[in-house]
Amino acid sequence: MINNETDAFVIIDVQNDFCPGGALAVEDGHAVVAPINALSKKFDHRILTQDWHPAGHSSFASSHEAGVPFALTQMPYGPQTLWPDHCVQGSDGAEFHPDLEVTGAGIIIRKGFRSNVDSYSAFFENDQTTPTGLTGYLRERGFTRVFVAGLATDFCVAFSAIDASRQGFTTFVIEDASRAIDMAGSLAAAHEKMVDADVTIIQSTDL
Repeated sequence: MINNETDAFVIIDVQNDFCPGGALAVEDGHAVVAPINALSKKFDHRILTQDWHPAGHSSFASSHEAGVPFALTQMPYGPQTLWPDHCVQGSDGAEFHPDLEVTGAGIIIRKGFRSNVDSYSAFFENDQTTPTGLTGYLRERGFTRVFVAGLATDFCVAFSAIDASRQGFTTFVIEDASRAIDMAGSLAAAHEKMVDADVTIIQSTDL
């Protein structure tokens, strides 16, 4: 199924703060490392993303008076979940999981580094207009299919996959190489949105 002339593997936010013991831990988040490492051996072209927030980022609950983690607030670009401080630039929490195989990755896309807008997707900030540059990179390299895995399924993985499909790439999410937060039904909602965006959900055994 993999064609290394046209396929890219996009590995989303496998960082310490999203793994057990981290500031915004996804349950069983570390379990994505082994399947992602195994898949990495099959893809010639890998892209890593990294949440990379400045201290005091506007999406942090601590940046808002009486801000509560996981509550919704309104930003100029729309509704925004407030998060615990996480993946602060240069911190241990922002580093990739120590067991993740990063050697040979073609590019690292850092996102969320603008202090006034959060960024779930590997393609756009949450304002849905500010690009990360990943679309251009993929097109110039001649990639037409994107395989996405990582953390978390219902946020950064789903947003990245939906944007990839909307940018014209045939897109797959590798479900067993991803883990979800699943907050108030967010996983089911993300699945529905991915299907509506023509994203195909597969297992690593399909590759």
